[in-house]
Amino acid sequence: MTNQRPDLRILSAAAWADHVADSLAGRFANDPGLRVCLPTGSTPVPVYDALPRALAGAGGSVGRSAIVLLDEYLDMPAGHPARCDTQLRRMLIDRLAPAPARFITFDVDGGDPVAACVALDAAIDAIGGLDLVLLGLGVNGHIGMNEPGTPAQAETRVVDLAPTTMTAAGRYGADPLPTRGVTLGMAEILAAREIWLLVSGARKAGILAGSLDGPITPDVPASLLRGHPGLRVIADDAAVSDLGA
Repeated sequence: MTNQRPDLRILSAAAWADHVADSLAGRFANDPGLRVCLPTGSTPVPVYDALPRALAGAGGSVGRSAIVLLDEYLDMPAGHPARCDTQLRRMLIDRLAPAPARFITFDVDGGDPVAACVALDAAIDAIGGLDLVLLGLGVNGHIGMNEPGTPAQAETRVVDLAPTTMTAAGRYGADPLPTRGVTLGMAEILAAREIWLLVSGARKAGILAGSLDGPITPDVPASLLRGHPGLRVIADDAAVSDLGA
């Protein structure tokens, strides 16, 4: 690990989502077989809104690509609006034409979440690993459902959720709130060839500063991304307001 700050791209709030969407569309256009892991939550919503237009403008598509879901809540029925697979289908997958060649999710309906984690890792191995992982940044520093206390070696696994992560599910109609989930591990995230950390809004300013300028520690899982040679942080101007020079 290193304290050197990664590639940091700062946009205005008005330009941020289009920049991310255009950058991602360019990747799909240049590499039609791109293997990318995508998150849910509120941060990527405007990016996903802009991506179909960006793909058309770039002359790209996801028709030969593989999209992998970053994480999933447990103890919710299939099709529940708060489920991560449901969210990503609604926000993006169902709006793409052609559809991705593969949409790889956690098979949490089989009753064995540990087996679902093993199967997801096997599916990633079968496609040759991940070219790119997009991540949001939790207010407590989590990425995916890798909550504070997660070491860099943590693998894809079943996790207990922090209260802030549980509450986030409530915005999409989860009642009762989930207490467990499954997530791509820090080890698998760090094995990707490239990582984009997407951060927007003033409420993320403090944790972004801690992630980039504070100690590299499992207490702030996003800080463990530092030193990855392919890390890019794409933030709006409000999100970087607490960063040092």
